[in-house]
Amino acid sequence: MNRSPAVPTYKLYGELDAWPAADMVHWESIAERSRLHNWHINPHRHVGLFQLLCLDEGEAAVQIDDSRHAMRGGQVLAVPPSCIHGFDFDRDAIGSVITIALPLAQKLLAPIDGGLLRLARPTFHTFADDPAGAHLQQLFGAFAHEYRSRQPFRNALMETLLAALLIGLSRPLAAHAESHAGQRGGSSFARFCALVEQWHAKHYPVTRYAAELGITAAHLNLLCRQAAGRSALEMIHERLLLEAKRSLVYSSMSIAEVSYAIGFADPAYFTRFFKQRAGVGPREFRRAAELHIAAA
Repeated sequence: MNRSPAVPTYKLYGELDAWPAADMVHWESIAERSRLHNWHINPHRHVGLFQLLCLDEGEAAVQIDDSRHAMRGGQVLAVPPSCIHGFDFDRDAIGSVITIALPLAQKLLAPIDGGLLRLARPTFHTFADDPAGAHLQQLFGAFAHEYRSRQPFRNALMETLLAALLIGLSRPLAAHAESHAGQRGGSSFARFCALVEQWHAKHYPVTRYAAELGITAAHLNLLCRQAAGRSALEMIHERLLLEAKRSLVYSSMSIAEVSYAIGFADPAYFTRFFKQRAGVGPREFRRAAELHIAAA
């Protein structure tokens, strides 16, 4: 059976070379790179890089892992490292892409509770029709201006503008989590999400996560249901399913190899796990994904 090729990993889209500048951040317009690829950006990922894509005008079809989303002018997409993403832009799309080296993003968000965990998953943000939304849009413009300049203290001002942008995008997520779980609970939930990213393939029980956080399993489940509407175990399984889908669509590994790669000792058990949560078996899911990609 023909398999989908492995998803490419780039520094910037279409570039396998080292980081093109001394800066730990890169800015470019959407048109600058998309025009070279007929406004179509194939699914790919960046390891160790965090991206903000701001669409000022026009529309785009966005693929994030195995789902597709419509994006319109006045929205920002935050793309964390290793997230598979691709785009089909309108030919008149106007906007910009900021690519940030992960250590810099972590440094800029270190002072806030939860840090970069606030943006650990791909998230769409819509500019509100209020002063806060206008301020965020102005920050994108100010950053672009400073990036293209060579004025004294350029790097210091770029970092200040980036920190303001990242914090501004994090605020709605923080307010949502804290309104459901309380400030202390929101911090524990953010730490749990980070542990799921780190440990999901180890198949640890919920009690191990709770012990690491210094809370009971019952309290952890309560926080997860308040903040995400799912139990802690459901969130762990959701992350496992996502990794399985990525491997099935974007690698040539056999189903048995996929199961071993994400910590299952028995491929038959993995198949049952996958079918129960995805609605179809891994073989059927892979075949449907290949047909979808071929028709795109």
